[in-house]
Amino acid sequence: MLLKGGAFPACNAAVAVGESQVNCRFSGSIRRPIGNPSSISCNRLRKPQFLRVTSVATGEAKSKPQEPSYQPSLADRLRLGSLTEDGLSYKEKFIVRCYEVGLNKTATVETIANLLQEVGCNHAQNVGFSTDGFATTPTMRKLHLIWVTARMHIEIYKYPAWSDVVEIETWCQSEGRIGTRRDWILKDYANGEVIGRATSKWVMMNQDTRRLQKVSDDVRDEYLVFCPKTLRLSFPEANNASLKKIAKLDDPAQHSKVGLVPRRADLDMNQHVNNVTYIGWVLESIPQEIIDTHELQTITLDYRRECQQNDVVDSLTTPELIVDNTVSELHATNGTPNAAKDENECLQFLHLLRLSNDGSEINRGRTEWRKKKPAKR
Repeated sequence: MLLKGGAFPACNAAVAVGESQVNCRFSGSIRRPIGNPSSISCNRLRKPQFLRVTSVATGEAKSKPQEPSYQPSLADRLRLGSLTEDGLSYKEKFIVRCYEVGLNKTATVETIANLLQEVGCNHAQNVGFSTDGFATTPTMRKLHLIWVTARMHIEIYKYPAWSDVVEIETWCQSEGRIGTRRDWILKDYANGEVIGRATSKWVMMNQDTRRLQKVSDDVRDEYLVFCPKTLRLSFPEANNASLKKIAKLDDPAQHSKVGLVPRRADLDMNQHVNNVTYIGWVLESIPQEIIDTHELQTITLDYRRECQQNDVVDSLTTPELIVDNTVSELHATNGTPNAAKDENECLQFLHLLRLSNDGSEINRGRTEWRKKKPAKR
């Protein structure tokens, strides 16, 4: 799955190695003609700056483009997003659609992951990157370099429901000499409540040789101008879950789903499996009784290698238990919630995605599940 565009992510593909309500008004853009009240016609926009939906919808000033020749597209003008006032992060609002929710009418974790990807892409385009679809800087494009994800960590405190409006803020910054990181904050736009956070780590790869490469000063100078000047983290707490290492899950796993095959719809423009597909594969081996009684709270994925169209994948899952700040696998007779101390305790699982033919590790993960609240009637 290499999730491309690490510093400013856009496409996907994995590697070897992470307010009050605002009304939209278009004054003068629609006029009811005199003499025929049943018809409506749209006036032609005489000035290109007239339809600036980003600024009108959000109340935020449109950002200055990176290149003098850059002209905002129709999508740029219509989407409900823009750079923040200091220009160092980007916010966008999304309505949860009916096809993005599950049985309980709340957004799925795959929907959340897709929105994170989308706002990252739009951030890149907003500052002038991504003109070729890869969310790369000019120097990177010249050298055939791309960003690939090494780690993704998502925490959802409250899943948005169908028709809810979610506001997502994102920003990126340097991560050592070999990569970058992108962070997100998710809020319920109706009340400003933080409903989720996420962070990711990225490394740079040569698109032709598929080898990792250090981030050069030229590349760093190109994107750091759009990054916070001081360290800003979506998870500032010490010892937060996003920092925890994930141990490799060895056989025999307590739960498995074998023979998973990428569909055509799972592939991105570069014929690599989309990153959101990995999340779905991980969840395929979670026992149904867990799905019925719990909801996903946290997911962490470490990407180890690429997965392509003809690969066949096995998904392995085993419960784990935190005891005195140490991690151990559970060996309960049935590997079910009985391993928890009480029915309200969060359940934790280790995951492994591997190639069926030779057992090569594709992805390792950890999930945490909280007890579902009774449905409202």
